[in-house]
Amino acid sequence: MSSLYKTLFFFVTSFVLVFIGCDRPDGGGEVTDTDLPEIRERGRLVAITSYSPISYFIYHGEPMGYEFELLQMLGEALDLQIEIKLARNFEEMMQMLERGEGDIISYGLTVTAERRERLQFTTPLNVTRQVLVQRKPDNWRQMRLHEIENFLIRSPFDLAHETVHVRQGSAYLSRLQNLSLEIGDSINVVEASGELTTEDLIHLVATDSISLTVADENIAHIQSAYYQDLDIGTPVSLPQQTAWAVRPSSPMLLEAVNQWLEEAQNHADFFVVYNKYYKNRRAFRARLASDFFPTQGGAVSPYDDLIRDAAEEIDWDWRKLAALIYQESQFRPRARSWAGAVGLMQLMPRTAREFGASDPTNPEQSIKAGISFIKWLDNYWEEHIEDESERQLFVMASYNVGQGHVQDARRLAEAHDADPNLWHDNVERYMLKKSNPEYYNKEYVQYGYARGLEPVTYVQKIHELYAHYQQFVD
Repeated sequence: MSSLYKTLFFFVTSFVLVFIGCDRPDGGGEVTDTDLPEIRERGRLVAITSYSPISYFIYHGEPMGYEFELLQMLGEALDLQIEIKLARNFEEMMQMLERGEGDIISYGLTVTAERRERLQFTTPLNVTRQVLVQRKPDNWRQMRLHEIENFLIRSPFDLAHETVHVRQGSAYLSRLQNLSLEIGDSINVVEASGELTTEDLIHLVATDSISLTVADENIAHIQSAYYQDLDIGTPVSLPQQTAWAVRPSSPMLLEAVNQWLEEAQNHADFFVVYNKYYKNRRAFRARLASDFFPTQGGAVSPYDDLIRDAAEEIDWDWRKLAALIYQESQFRPRARSWAGAVGLMQLMPRTAREFGASDPTNPEQSIKAGISFIKWLDNYWEEHIEDESERQLFVMASYNVGQGHVQDARRLAEAHDADPNLWHDNVERYMLKKSNPEYYNKEYVQYGYARGLEPVTYVQKIHELYAHYQQFVD
């Protein structure tokens, strides 16, 4: 299992929970001028970032990324949940921050004097420089080194009258404008659509759709592992710092993040994360070439078509069902649990047979039987839980621990003046108490002890992953 999911307890108390699109009672609301005390009262830090093959993405059904993993570490250090919101470009990040839609921009922003007028930057995460991204000649493998060098732009003066596409609102724009003044000649700088990332522009250069772009050297370096026809050897800036940023009205948050960064940067784990995304060229090539890389238009799993069809039968969003299946088996059709559950949907052999799967390692049979089981659970809970979206939560919990234990948690909730028909902050709270003898020994608790942390965490993890899928997958 990935290091993103090391312990169940981590998810319940401090894991990065992404609730975009999830109807939690504590969600929403503007947070302009909010500082750390208000964030702690709210219980979550809202982080603004951008998707890219480095910062934040889905791969083989799992959320990953440099910023994503650092935010996990920050959430654990501050004992806060983290809500991630996506922006398309720097200006949108700024607008979201200023409107109070987020507390921190968690993205590798180049620190500039112009940006300091609107932002408070954290301790720098990295130091890099801007480089020109250009294609090598088509037959460069048959050419001598000096012949390749003669073809490439190596001097800033050679950029005169060239067209360079850069990301809208990026620091690359101001750098090229200044460079134009420095060389005393014009550079035709085109601001690309805000929908395009720096990585998208590198791809356009690699496919010869545009001639030139500019990128931070660490981004260009890892991209060149996949696009081997690219040259990234021409710097266009001095070394520059990159950092995260907060509003000027959040000094306590800034201090807390800086304290975490200064401590984290003294530990190997921080640099392991950096190397994972910026240095591991083989893994990057594998991700970018994969069909299961949604930022490249790929799929969540090899079974998406089966999952879509199955979700229609139970009237679920197919991405929620995909999140449940990932949680069960990580999309491994031959997965087997310690308890003997088998297949994509991790059905016990007896349950699999009862619901029509003679071979639960067969993906189609496993999904079909799992859907039949979910239908059965939905019919069971329909008598008790009228609201459909709320009922799905009870179905998911029952899929994990059994409806009998969930009914026990409902009885405990009702006995302690909580709502037995609401999962969040009500029944889930008493499900956690099913491992406490003070509660599971009560005479109206019919099914006794249960590891209540598991179904609570199970439901949370499905919704957290579902929120990621909503960001990336149609």
